[in-house]
Amino acid sequence: MILLASCTKKQQEPMTPWGGEEADSVAGDFDLEQIVSNGELIALAVTGPETYYDYRGKQLGTEYMLCQRFANKIGVSLRVEVCRDSLEMVHRLADGDADLILFRNSSLSKRLAWKIGDDKPQLVKALTEWYTPKLLDEVKKEEDYLLSSRSVKRRVYAPMLNAKGGVISHYDAYFQQYCRSIRWDWRLMAAQCYQESTFDPQARSWAGACGLMQIMPSTADHLGLARSDMFNPEKSIAAAAKLIGELDRSFSDIRNQQERIKFILAAYNGGANHVRDAMALARKNGRDPQRWSDVSHYILMLAQPEYYNDPVVKYGYMRGSETAGYVDKIMQRWNGYRGVKSPSIGGMSGTPQRAVHEKKKYKI
Repeated sequence: MILLASCTKKQQEPMTPWGGEEADSVAGDFDLEQIVSNGELIALAVTGPETYYDYRGKQLGTEYMLCQRFANKIGVSLRVEVCRDSLEMVHRLADGDADLILFRNSSLSKRLAWKIGDDKPQLVKALTEWYTPKLLDEVKKEEDYLLSSRSVKRRVYAPMLNAKGGVISHYDAYFQQYCRSIRWDWRLMAAQCYQESTFDPQARSWAGACGLMQIMPSTADHLGLARSDMFNPEKSIAAAAKLIGELDRSFSDIRNQQERIKFILAAYNGGANHVRDAMALARKNGRDPQRWSDVSHYILMLAQPEYYNDPVVKYGYMRGSETAGYVDKIMQRWNGYRGVKSPSIGGMSGTPQRAVHEKKKYKI
């Protein structure tokens, strides 16, 4: 483990929380004062669950979240540059490309394992005075919460509004209308919508995803959906259909349409780049990159260092179990919805009702 760097002195110096000697306050070439003046702290990291990774358009990772807290403390933004391996990070730090390296903390120690440039004694001192093991515990608890279903604010509605009447939700007309242009079964989008929001048009996730189809603000901007309309049921469904159409074209190399649906759903949830990484792993290992049953295995494997550090993987770590489960649950619910006949368009707008049997638990 490479510990926090500090200046070497002949006499004994006080120990920092990182186990090294506390540096003096002599300013370096680009130390804390310059970092604050510049308004940006630059960190290097390799992807991984403990360091840094992308989760539905948001950045997570224990070390990243801890560093973000420090950046907030000194009033600057945090920029993370992703490297291939530790050697690249060390060389880039020595070349002055960054201020520190977010090495993974040992599970047996609550000392930070970050490496700081030798020319930054002020930064070392500031980190030494700021860090306590309690901060690490707080960040881990925060991350666990964000990755749990408790972090999504939504009301749970019944998965079928009127089973006998063949009505899935109050939004069936919108699903039918906007699925025509992308040639999707409207009941498939209904199943996806339930997985995203349980038909709650006011659903909101900690990451900022909003509305029936849980569209991220940046995605809304790309799709031309005004942020003020993100909770509008019809416009959310229309934007989701547009995104699905884009993903369908992006995965047009998946020749089998039924297989392509699963790839599109996976990309909607976990990002197209991660899905492409899993396809590359499948291809490398002699599996069929156009068959979901083969690719979903590597979606799961992207949570393991042996796979997310593979040279063919460009976008690093992924919480693949969530994406694989997302696809499976939607496909299962779609199979259940297929017995529902298409009602006539019209009379389907309004506010969804709560489930009649409130005590009954529905598998989301």
